Amino acid sequence: MSRILIVDDEESILKSLRRLLSLTPCMGGGKVYTLQIDTFSSPADALDKSRHTAYDLVLSDYRMPGMDGVQFLKAFREIQPDAARLILSGYADLNGLIGAINEAGISRFLSKPWNDYELVAAIGQALAVRELTLENQRLADQVRVTAGAMSAEELERKRLEAEEPGITKVLWGEDGSVLLDESLLDDPDAGRP
Repeated sequence: MSRILIVDDEESILKSLRRLLSLTPCMGGGKVYTLQIDTFSSPADALDKSRHTAYDLVLSDYRMPGMDGVQFLKAFREIQPDAARLILSGYADLNGLIGAINEAGISRFLSKPWNDYELVAAIGQALAVRELTLENQRLADQVRVTAGAMSAEELERKRLEAEEPGITKVLWGEDGSVLLDESLLDDPDAGRP
């Protein structure tokens, strides 16, 4: 099952995309992808979720209040660099397109209103390309471990971070304790009896 994240400030668009992608199979590279879909109308909320949940693909609107699609996907890329990134927009802006490619590393720029077939095919192709890229990276990392250029621990840390973003990062309290809940940084006495 592939997990995808959709971000658009219009709830009607989110509902329409969820309905389309839950009813229509996505195919790419001769494989049918079953999708688990999370939707957000706020880019900030989507970024919070992506810090703890791994996604295979993210589809973002280009024009949103507070943070445009390029800014969102650039921030998302820093958290999950291996996820496929697509932009869906009703505005054809050359500077925005260049920024999306250069800054956010998107693989496709899709237009609104979308053609259902083209959208589903683009998602299937992006998922297939992502799988192939990850398999190539995995094989290259195994060669690096064999050659001594990478330790087995680094390889395992990379695998864990891809499956559970943030799992290898440790938050330390002022007293040297390990914090499991980031909100304790704001009020260190909140978790004490």
